[in-house]
Amino acid sequence: MDIYKINDIGELITGNPYVGRGIVIGKSNDGKKAAVAYFIMGRSENSRNRIFTEKNGEVFTEPFDASKVEDPSLIIYAAIRQYENKLIVTNGDQTDTIYDGFASGHCMKHALQSRCFEPDAPNFTPRISGVAAFENGDFSYEMSILKSADAAGTACNRYLFSYPALAGLGHFIHTYVTDGNPIPTFQGEPERVAIPDSIDELTEKLWNALDADNKISLYVRYIDLATGESENRMINKNN
Repeated sequence: MDIYKINDIGELITGNPYVGRGIVIGKSNDGKKAAVAYFIMGRSENSRNRIFTEKNGEVFTEPFDASKVEDPSLIIYAAIRQYENKLIVTNGDQTDTIYDGFASGHCMKHALQSRCFEPDAPNFTPRISGVAAFENGDFSYEMSILKSADAAGTACNRYLFSYPALAGLGHFIHTYVTDGNPIPTFQGEPERVAIPDSIDELTEKLWNALDADNKISLYVRYIDLATGESENRMINKNN
């Protein structure tokens, strides 16, 4: 097995009915841009009744049809926020926990000590988070997953991964392995994936690979490391 293999993210996802929610962070192949992507999928009507919206550079999940919302607690949240030089992306309201932690002078690991997996037994959906920290024309990034230690949800396992940004390389973490009952949670380290120079290439590759029935929304942002300017793409299945 080649532990340094860089995978095509489309090939990793294609044919998999349910990888859940996913985060990708990495550097474009030409070394000029940081790439951050986040997508959501859903099986229930409540989960599928969502769209992404963007306000002042922050990305939120919101109901598509407010009259159909059953339980907003785990599906409506800020997915992407910026604190100073740090871009935060998560699959839940721990985005705000990390933001508040930074504001209090703490690190991502410290901030997440107060959180654990989602209380949605029997799945106990993991909380996945990523932070890209920009400095001196470059960046580094961290990814975290908080997941149940057992089938009963009696304890939380906490994993933190730290990466230097290398040209052409990104890491992909997602909540589930595939569909199931209960749904099997993500295993191992974040997967190594290729990051193309074109934001449209990554956007199309991700969206086209996600299962047509279960995909809901995708957001991709490329940030120019020299200028700080960003370019965004957002796709909502519910228009």
